[in-house]
Amino acid sequence: MRNLIRFILKYNFIILFIVFETIALLLVFQRNNYQQAFAFNLSRNIGGYVNSRIFSLRHYLELHETNRALLKENERLRNSLLSSYKLKIPAAAEVEFDSAWVQQYNFISAKVIANSVNKQNNFMSIDKGRIHGVKPDMGVISGEGVVGIVAGVSDNFSTIIPVLNIDLRISSSLKNTGYFGSLYWDGKDPKTAIMEDIPHHVTLNPGDSVVTSGYSAIFPEGIMIGTVTDYDFEGGNFYTITVNLATDFRKLNYAYVIENRFREELIELENVSGHD
Repeated sequence: MRNLIRFILKYNFIILFIVFETIALLLVFQRNNYQQAFAFNLSRNIGGYVNSRIFSLRHYLELHETNRALLKENERLRNSLLSSYKLKIPAAAEVEFDSAWVQQYNFISAKVIANSVNKQNNFMSIDKGRIHGVKPDMGVISGEGVVGIVAGVSDNFSTIIPVLNIDLRISSSLKNTGYFGSLYWDGKDPKTAIMEDIPHHVTLNPGDSVVTSGYSAIFPEGIMIGTVTDYDFEGGNFYTITVNLATDFRKLNYAYVIENRFREELIELENVSGHD
């Protein structure tokens, strides 16, 4: 109490000024419609701004869970696409869909927990591993396009060799013409890769889509890789094509691991055929 009295005595003029100023403002706003409207609009604007900031903060804090939910929903939708299934018996029109088709590709959603783009041999890590069904040599894609291939797996995590690794080559094709070649990264720009083995008699145009060829047991056919930005050939029979990658690896947060349920059967058949 003594400290309070000392404080009031020390700042009594300021306190009186604030009290009188408050009383004056109340009288003005109570007796003048214009000031009342001004005060109402000011308080409404301030309240609206504060509420919008609170909503934005709450929305930001909930983004992680929202992204997780969207990722699981996209996983479910990808797994229900017809392109993920393979016809297993003839005369499909005469039987039920569930018995005529078998799911070939299963998509496993994952969060990227480590990534690099500024090295020659970049690697990534995701938060899904062996207990989630992830195995080495599975393909990995994003919502935009191809990401890479699973290299190593533990129980709960996996490492990925991304497109941005000079040791990785991906079988790719030109969507418009169907001609296929090999795509690799030259270690320079993280936004572009190089496509080779396309003969120079093929008509190319900037903007042509480059997709997965489907000629491996890793990626389904037609997954987006990027678009043609430039091409050249220097006395040879094949183009050197610059491809603008669809996946922005510098902003990659989520991905899907692709399980090809026919992979082992296909590899076994290829090995037998190779021995013959």
